[in-house]
Amino acid sequence: MKKFYSLFLAGTLIFAVSCQSGQKKAGEKSAKDAAVEAVPEVNQLSAEETSTGWTLLFDGTTSNGWRGYNKTEFPKGWEIADGTLHCIGTGTGEAGAENGGDIIYDKKFKNFHLKVEWKIGVGGNSGIFYLGQEIPEWPIYKTAPEMQVLDNVNHIDANMGKDGNRQAGSLYDLIPAKPQNAKPVGEWNTAEVICYKGTVVHKQNGETVLEYHLWTDDWKKMVAESKFPNLNEKWADVATEGYIAFQDHGDDVWYRNVKIKELQ
Repeated sequence: MKKFYSLFLAGTLIFAVSCQSGQKKAGEKSAKDAAVEAVPEVNQLSAEETSTGWTLLFDGTTSNGWRGYNKTEFPKGWEIADGTLHCIGTGTGEAGAENGGDIIYDKKFKNFHLKVEWKIGVGGNSGIFYLGQEIPEWPIYKTAPEMQVLDNVNHIDANMGKDGNRQAGSLYDLIPAKPQNAKPVGEWNTAEVICYKGTVVHKQNGETVLEYHLWTDDWKKMVAESKFPNLNEKWADVATEGYIAFQDHGDDVWYRNVKIKELQ
């Protein structure tokens, strides 16, 4: 009898432990569930972002708010695909951009914090312009600073300029991004531009890669010594407010999660 009772207790204990190990406790989430919940939604604002003044510039499904530079319509060289603004590569570089062209968000911004995600195709080149102006028969790069978007491995521009100042994240042809932390072709990069009363910061993949100050003597000296010595020649210097634009350089590039917070 004692032997039977001992066996009964042991069996009951094993069954109880088995049941507990095979079921989640109330309110408990698996590691897999937590990982899924940690993935941010694409082209959406979080509750915290909404409450702190962020605005979404691209809804992921339409070109609402976007148009071609010096145009009223959204250019055919771009498409909305898989939740991205996709510049369709032509294989002919800058010359192939004639059928598409740069796109701008149809509102001028002054002091702001911009966030964007980008992904580049093999040998691709593009750029994020800010404080840009529209002038007939002028490209936007003559009026706007540019945060470079580039395939650093395959595009020859990565080895031109000075000290890597044409690589991804750089203030194009002026200041190199350091550290150079761009991810390879096919992977998403995060880019941020903070512009406040002339102080400009570039961030790439979560790290500050450069800082500079518009309208200063140092700024004017850099421009004079760059490949664009006549940059902003129709102004004394870069405008205090302007458009945000993405460059069509004839190469495949994708943008998503475009959001901005205007600063006071």
